[in-house]
Amino acid sequence: MCGIVGVYSFGRESDPVEEDVLVRARDSMSSRGPDGFGKWFSKDRRVAFGHRRLAIIDLSPDGAQPMNLEEDRLWITFNGEIYNYKELQALVISKGRKLRSNSDTEVLLHLYALYGESMCERLRGMFALAIWDENRQGMFLARDQFGIKPLYIGRRAGQIVFSSQVKSILAAGILDQSPDSAGHVGFFLWGNLPQNHTLYRDIQELPAGHTLWIDARGPREAKQYFDLSEQIRSLEGTCKSRSSLESAESLRVAVLDTVSHHFVADVPVGVFLSAGKDSTTLLATATEVLGSPPNAITLGFEEFVGTPNDEVPLAAQVAHQYGAKHLLMRVVGSDFRQDLGHILRSMDQPSVDGLNTYYVSKVTNQMGMKVALSGLGGDEIFGGYPSFDQIPKLVRGVRFAKNLPWLGKGFRIVTARVMESMTSPKYAGLLEYGGTYGGAYMLRYGLFCPWELPSVLDPDMVREGWNVLSPLMRLEKMSENMKCDRSRICALEMQMFMRNRLLRDSDWASMAHSVEIRVPFVDREFLSAVAPLFGTAFEPTKTDLARVPLLPLPEEVINRPKTGFSVPVREWILGEMNECGGERSLRGWARMVYKDLAGS
Repeated sequence: MCGIVGVYSFGRESDPVEEDVLVRARDSMSSRGPDGFGKWFSKDRRVAFGHRRLAIIDLSPDGAQPMNLEEDRLWITFNGEIYNYKELQALVISKGRKLRSNSDTEVLLHLYALYGESMCERLRGMFALAIWDENRQGMFLARDQFGIKPLYIGRRAGQIVFSSQVKSILAAGILDQSPDSAGHVGFFLWGNLPQNHTLYRDIQELPAGHTLWIDARGPREAKQYFDLSEQIRSLEGTCKSRSSLESAESLRVAVLDTVSHHFVADVPVGVFLSAGKDSTTLLATATEVLGSPPNAITLGFEEFVGTPNDEVPLAAQVAHQYGAKHLLMRVVGSDFRQDLGHILRSMDQPSVDGLNTYYVSKVTNQMGMKVALSGLGGDEIFGGYPSFDQIPKLVRGVRFAKNLPWLGKGFRIVTARVMESMTSPKYAGLLEYGGTYGGAYMLRYGLFCPWELPSVLDPDMVREGWNVLSPLMRLEKMSENMKCDRSRICALEMQMFMRNRLLRDSDWASMAHSVEIRVPFVDREFLSAVAPLFGTAFEPTKTDLARVPLLPLPEEVINRPKTGFSVPVREWILGEMNECGGERSLRGWARMVYKDLAGS
């Protein structure tokens, strides 16, 4: 896990890359890579790569980046981990390639030399990478299938800058910072920025599952090599002929497989442990796969001590049952107030979330560990959110209004103020938006309702940003032509809430403490194994997941309803907003975060 940056002056009239531009951008990400740093310039100084290293695989200098191959024909800067790199090593060796290191980075160079831009279809892992191809005089950029690792691209006439962070591109100091209306509108609509957008017009995100080629003619159109919706659509329900026993066994095999792959490392790997089914299953199956338990890291809250909301006692019970060393830290509201400045500096793009990950990563770093597994993605795959039940019910209940737009809009106009004063403004939009899966999803997760946006942003910006985003069309496309509700909601949750908030927050919050988070449930092979069970008699739930380990989890875990860390964090936020004289709500927190980052 690292920080990558690069500058390419492809235009004939553009200037060579200045060294201080690259170094400023690279070293603004020092927490992403405290173990080393490097830089490379092409002979004509029109291409430059920078790298900050967090050493996880091949800790020797042989794994340092930027890395080259074939007498400088290929150069790479890479952020992420390739979990099947051992299998890929064997593949490239069988093709006559010679390896000089044991790093997954070198394997990527050989794969590119063998397969070119189609190399990504062979990768299992999380990655953002750039390869300079001297023979073709061009640059290849790629991002993993789910968008676990970020890759941003800043553009100006004749030149591009790419990086793991938006703030790194800004630190280069060579781009215009005019606002992207869609990014600003997206933040207030969702509480995070939608994929492809940032707060800045000239900085975009390379979409998940896409590659991009750039040469003297400039950036081409990005190519999609993995479509998550299509993957689910093509697989859902294809295992209907299996018995429940066979399906349960296939789930167990898939869990053990992804957990074993995610422990590939040359440093110790721990597990984030709460009292939930996702993380306890990870600890139990990791113990099974490894033959001995990994360290378990638990975050507790002083405000919860002695209450039913305290997850620490049950997490400690699970750690003891599996013989894991239990690393525990409790935090209080005063910690949040003390850390607020660092949180905002570390947050690369505005988000209303991520504080729990920030603190559990802080614990991990203080315990001297670099890598931990997270249960992120379990709720999306196994239907753990209320949305899996509530959204289909809402759609069925108000579907009649979908073809009567005047009815929904009229109801909203008449009731909006009453609903806002009595309960939530969202209820005013039930008839207008609730009759489709995309509209119902937008209502459920919206921070501000569409009709409220002109009250928080310039109306012209809202109009332009809304037209660019086309949020309803975007949401409907994600879930269209699917056969069952599990598939529809899974596709929406994985590509909206998970990709744009949970994964992005996990990246900035963990990198703030030089910690790598791995997510075994967000994995190409795992999805391919579980999606065929959607819409079958054995449609796996989180309880089915919790029954995977051979040594059973405690019944208290299996029968425990879903909770979360949100209560104390919410109270911290509200307390901070009160002290600052701001609006005491999540919306007030959003305004505060936005003001800080949009003005940075």
